Amino acid sequence: MEKPTASPFPRSGSWILTHSGRHVELTEPDPKEITITDIAWGISRECRFAGQCLDFYSVAQHSVLASRIVPKEYALEALLHDASEAFIKDLPSPLKNLLPEYSRIERILERTIRRKFGLPEKTSHSVRLADRILLATEKRDLMAHDPWTWPILDGIDPLPDKIVPWSQDVAMKLFLYRFDELKEAVHAA
Repeated sequence: MEKPTASPFPRSGSWILTHSGRHVELTEPDPKEITITDIAWGISRECRFAGQCLDFYSVAQHSVLASRIVPKEYALEALLHDASEAFIKDLPSPLKNLLPEYSRIERILERTIRRKFGLPEKTSHSVRLADRILLATEKRDLMAHDPWTWPILDGIDPLPDKIVPWSQDVAMKLFLYRFDELKEAVHAA
C-alpha cells in the first residue's frame, strides 16, 4: 500500500480521509494524494444505482467490465472513468442533475485523476458507449423489472452475457489486476 505523504493540513475544509490515510481535497485535489489503491478500495465498496440493485454490484466491477468491452486503446480510460466516485460516491444521474455543485466537484476530481493517469481530458466516445451498453446490461440483469423505457438507452443493446456480481474483495483485486495489466501494456507500447 502506498504511504501517505507528510503534507501539511489540507488547504480547505473540504476534504476526506482515505482508506490509506491520505487527505483528498475535493475542490483543490493534489494528484499525489490520489492513489490507485484508494480508488480501488472506494469503488469496490460503492454499489451502483444507489444500492437499489437486486444484489450488490460495485462500481469497480462496472469499471473492469467497461475496460474489457472497449477497443484496447481506451481500456485504461474505461477502467478509470468512474474513479472520482471513490471519493464522492456514485450518485444516480437523476439526482446528480439536481446538484450542480456536486457535478462541479466531480469534474474537478475527474480532471485531476485524468491528468494523474495520463488520460485524455474529455471522455472518449468509446467509453461513453461502453458505459451505456453496460447500463443496458445492468438494467436487464441487476435491477427489478422496469417496464418503462430509459431514453438514454434508445438504440443500445445489452451485452449477450449475463452479469454475475462479484464480492467487494474480488472486485477490488480484479480492478487492481486490470490496472496493472493495462499500465504494463501502455509502457510496452
